[in-house]
Amino acid sequence: MSIAVCGVVLAAGEGRRLRPLTEQLPKALCPVGNVPLLDRALARVAALTGPDAVAVNAAYLAPQVVAHVGGRAHVSVEPDGPLGTAGGVARLRPWIDGRGVLVGNADAYLADPDRKPGEDIAALLDGWDGDTVRMLTRDTAPGERPEFSGRRFAGFSLLPWRYVAALPDGAADLVHRVWRPAEAAGELELVALKGTYIDTGTLADYLAANRHAAFGGNLVAPDATVTGRCEESVVGAGATVAGTAVRSVLWPGAVVAAGETLTGAVRTATGLTVAHPAQ
Repeated sequence: MSIAVCGVVLAAGEGRRLRPLTEQLPKALCPVGNVPLLDRALARVAALTGPDAVAVNAAYLAPQVVAHVGGRAHVSVEPDGPLGTAGGVARLRPWIDGRGVLVGNADAYLADPDRKPGEDIAALLDGWDGDTVRMLTRDTAPGERPEFSGRRFAGFSLLPWRYVAALPDGAADLVHRVWRPAEAAGELELVALKGTYIDTGTLADYLAANRHAAFGGNLVAPDATVTGRCEESVVGAGATVAGTAVRSVLWPGAVVAAGETLTGAVRTATGLTVAHPAQ
């Protein structure tokens, strides 16, 4: 890759569709397979751009995001609330400073057992001339409407500096400020994702991503305590299962008491339990 590229992980959103879980924790920090979504995105982007060329934006529950990132990336805080996908990138323009930008959504769950983090999206950079907009895409599932030439966005895109330089200040989104204009100009290249993609924005998809990360079985943190039964569940650090957990996710420190059955739900250390109605 001869063209300078930096990475931006978008982590400012409120995660409204995951409430009330996201009233306690930003969506970007919600764990999938016992790993915060943000950490997955940072590892993926940093593998391609280098760890010193990655930024994260934060707005909703920003102090939690800032503390979690620490010194692993440059952090841009949006103090008056989320600026949207384009607005968040525009605010980072002085830091981007003429480079191309690999932009990823923190809540995008990607997995490919045959590739290391970063390798699954490396095709976005392969042979890039620094002039076109590239978008990672997936097949359209039954019942879904196609978004771009019969395909669906899969969480990551690559933006030339000239598009970033033209972004307006303030709230805006990449769909209307970059992707659609690039498509109309014949400057949008679609790159097919070969692995798994799940948008974790809803409870059903968040549970599905956790089950995928557990390979359809159980994933139990080393310091969790399980004296009961688990079935297709993810059990976080310091959590306890004395009863039964079925297709559920226990955040760190959560408890399923003896004699209790938790099915198709997420439970936090405070005891907050959010169950999917179809389970």
